[in-house]
Amino acid sequence: MLRVLLAYLALLWLPQAASAQDLQTFLQSHREEIANPSRQSVGAVIDDLIALNPPGTPSFLQAWQTKEIWMRAPDGLFFLATETADDLYTLREIATGAEAASDVPAATLTQIKPNGGVRGLIGEALVRFHLSDHEIDRRREAVESIARRPDPSQLAPLAAAIENEPDPALKARKEEVLGFLEARFATDTETRRRAIAAMADSLSIEARAVLNQILTKEFAVAPSLPEDANIAAILVPGDGLDRETAYRALVDAGLAQEHITPEMLRALLEANIAEGMVGGVPIGQLDRQAARDRAYKALVAMGKAPRRATSDDIEAELKAHVFFEAYKEPDNSITEAARKALDRIETRVAFSQAADLALDGISLASIYFLAAIGLAITFGVMGVINMAHGEFIMMGAYTGYVVQLFIPDYTLSLVVALPLAFAVTFGAGVAMERLVIRWLYHRPLETLLATFGISIALQQLAKNIFGTQARPLTSPGWLDGALVMNDVIQISYIRIAIFILALMFLAFLLVILKRTRLGLEVRAVTQNPRMAASMGINTDRINMLTFGLGSGIAGIAGVAIGLYAKVTSEMGADYIVQSFMTVVVGGVGNVWGTLAGATLIGFLQKGIEWVYPSNTLAAQTYMILFIILFIQFRPKGIVALKGRAAGD
Repeated sequence: MLRVLLAYLALLWLPQAASAQDLQTFLQSHREEIANPSRQSVGAVIDDLIALNPPGTPSFLQAWQTKEIWMRAPDGLFFLATETADDLYTLREIATGAEAASDVPAATLTQIKPNGGVRGLIGEALVRFHLSDHEIDRRREAVESIARRPDPSQLAPLAAAIENEPDPALKARKEEVLGFLEARFATDTETRRRAIAAMADSLSIEARAVLNQILTKEFAVAPSLPEDANIAAILVPGDGLDRETAYRALVDAGLAQEHITPEMLRALLEANIAEGMVGGVPIGQLDRQAARDRAYKALVAMGKAPRRATSDDIEAELKAHVFFEAYKEPDNSITEAARKALDRIETRVAFSQAADLALDGISLASIYFLAAIGLAITFGVMGVINMAHGEFIMMGAYTGYVVQLFIPDYTLSLVVALPLAFAVTFGAGVAMERLVIRWLYHRPLETLLATFGISIALQQLAKNIFGTQARPLTSPGWLDGALVMNDVIQISYIRIAIFILALMFLAFLLVILKRTRLGLEVRAVTQNPRMAASMGINTDRINMLTFGLGSGIAGIAGVAIGLYAKVTSEMGADYIVQSFMTVVVGGVGNVWGTLAGATLIGFLQKGIEWVYPSNTLAAQTYMILFIILFIQFRPKGIVALKGRAAGD
């Protein structure tokens, strides 16, 4: 009875012992392939290991890939080894990580060092395990690894890992990548067509890449069209296909002889001159093509020259063969579905690119509007060509930078910087008008030179205070990133904020000009300064306040621009030309005109940059030429002044 009980307990223990030894047992059965792995032999070993999947398999594969597996010479067993002293190692079980031996001499151990190709195969195997890992980062990395290096063997593991995926975003990503794999590698035609049709609603570069891989074509030539080929296009030599290229394809395919060029013929004839003759033709007659052809044919007949194709031969061979492009994918229904899906995607991408370009144009227009609206007011009211307007933008940006030095909270510093920049540049503008501009009214050339000098002085002053290095004007965290509508359309939150700020200032200026006494007086002075003065309006005071208002708005524009552009002493020069163009094109002294001018120039610049993406000088040149032509036909701008001022 006791013997039977012991035998029964032994039977219960044996499966557990075998399970604990499964991984080591498997490795011993493939000891040579593990110890000396090669890409040709290790693939089958890895597949068998994954199919068996004994405990500890993922950790073993990870250690094998990183060269942490060692073999003990006396018995050939595999272990994880850690050096504890000079030439002494501690061995751990590969399945459990438990310590197996200590102070093992290095001379009795051999490190397993798989090459790059083997490590790549191990990495692909690890991906299958990581798809269901408890750590989301490993699962995510496994999915991206499959997306980077798709393979038919990954279809089943990826499909099995989708159902139990707890993270919704990662589950959607797995389904997307599975669709890419099914479109290329599924064995069922209907499954492939369904996956391809689903990709038609995607604008991702990955989807387009998958469809383009399905639609990969090969150039070929044959006496007639192969019946089993999936023909993409038939090419005609001389009409979309270069004749030389077509004949070279015939030669490379062994369907035609080499063509003899005039240079080759000349060299061949010169090499066979004998007693003033070449192939029985006197040298003196070789200045004619017919004689050269006779000499060449004679040399061929004598075996002194290889048979080469003549022009007539080339023409005949080109007519006797068919040139075509064939899809590598043999199933016509698959390529037809991929072509329709890709056409639909490209149409949607084109519309999305147009929308993205329009958003960029609106964003740039809002920046130009902020930069130019102050100049429009001063230029329109006083006729002052203020070349220092860009430096007021620079002063506003530096004001925002200084505020951030004292207020580390970027949101609060921005709230403080905007009104402070207005106050600083308003005061600077009033001081400039009182000290310089007021003495130069109705003298535009002197005003231009004086403000240009002030511009240079302000730039140098900024360099002396802040240095020549660009200073950071950091945006709040909630302005980081971009609003992504799809894989093509996106716009940064900073540009959205600048657009909203531009709308706010448009409304602010309209309220001032239309609803306040100051606005009424400004409009009166703009339209007819003399009549406004006769009605008791202090034009001198209006000029001062207007110049200060325009300068203050430039300061606020500087804070907004500095959030995404470099803050340097020269930053104002980057916007002064565009500001003047905006004012002139839109219509001097008119808020709506400035908005129209900024919109036109913003869209125009983005459009030209889209046509010439790598040539900014060409974009600027074409934009200036367009504006010059525009002014020729509409010299008063898009929205011209009304009243007597329009005729001044």
